[in-house]
Parts: sequence; C-alpha cells; structure tokens
Amino acid sequence: MARPRKPLLSTDRIVETARALVDAEGLAAVSTRRLAAELGVSGPSLYNHFRTKDQILEAVADSVSAQVELSMFEDGRDWRTALHDWAVSYRAALRDHPNIVPVLARGPGRRPAGLRLADAVFGAMVRAGWPPAQATSIGALMRYFIMGSALGSFAGGFVDDESAYDPADYPHLGQAHLLAEQQEKIDERAFETGLGALLDGLAVQYAGLVREG
Repeated sequence: MARPRKPLLSTDRIVETARALVDAEGLAAVSTRRLAAELGVSGPSLYNHFRTKDQILEAVADSVSAQVELSMFEDGRDWRTALHDWAVSYRAALRDHPNIVPVLARGPGRRPAGLRLADAVFGAMVRAGWPPAQATSIGALMRYFIMGSALGSFAGGFVDDESAYDPADYPHLGQAHLLAEQQEKIDERAFETGLGALLDGLAVQYAGLVREG
C-alpha cells in the first residue's frame, strides 16, 4: 500500500500555520525552525516561499487585513455609514487576531490587502467630496482609533479583587473590581461610543464643506 502523501507545502499553508502560532502564542513563537516542525517539512524548504521570519509575519498581517470587509465602499452606502461599518469589520478582524496588531500598526508597506484597504477608504472619501488631504487624514485617524482599540482591553485591565480599590485611596473606583467580568460588553460599548463621536465630528466638518460648496 502506498504511503499517504503529506500535503504539498504552499505559501497559503505556511501563512495559515504561522497565523495560528501567532494567535496562540504571540509573535515570538514564529521561527523557521518552529514552522518547519509544525508543517512537517525541513527548514530550508520554507525558503522557497519566504526568505525571512519578517516576511512571514508580513504575510500573516496581510492575511488579517484581507478579512476586513470593503464592500460598503462600493454598494451605495453614504460615507459615514460606510466608515462605521468598515470600522466594525476592521475591529472584528483585529479582535480575532490581536497578537498581529503590532505588525499591522507599522502601516501597509507593500502588503497587497493592506494597500487595497487604504485605497478603498481614500477613494470612497474623495468620491464623497472630501478634499484629498482631508481624506488622507480620515484614513489615518480611523486607523489610529481602530488599532488603539485592539491593542488592549480597558475593562480587562482591572483586577477582580475588591480589596485592590481601597476607597480611602480610590473613592470613585468602588465598582472597578466588577469590570473584568463584563469586559466584552464594556469594550464594545466604548468602541461604539468613540466611533460615534468621531463620526459626529467628521459630519460637522463635512457639513461645512458642503456649505462652502
């Protein structure tokens, strides 16, 4: 009986395996030796697809960018609704893969999915009537806000030990020990509050542009 063949090594398979490692153990877990072991191949075979660990991490980052929905910029939604829906999709992708955020935060570089994302946002804002300089600023500020929301949890930063918040020292933190157990709900509400305020401010600016005509 013929021995079962191992799945062929491919760029996609390497990226999927590296992404799973990053998700489970963080960026430091990724090395060519570790990846080769996970894939059941020899280390040198990886070099046919990626020359360095950094290239692998860049590809993992781009695979996460590719998960962000962009159809809202092409299906007739107004610019504010499109930005909101895109931000929610972007945050969801980062929430699912938080350990890759430091790589994504460097900017898109030459990553194709990252560049498509930037192109979609900028193009939609310009089509909506925003001057190019302001469209660039909008893309930047949205990225700052979304990336920042993905770098850590506000609610998760508090311990669930009531004794840590002595009212003599922290008179307004009497309920802080309850935050961690409501982490997802609190962080979600904070994101929507901040996103709404950000878009409200942009809407005021946009109304001014329309008046100036």
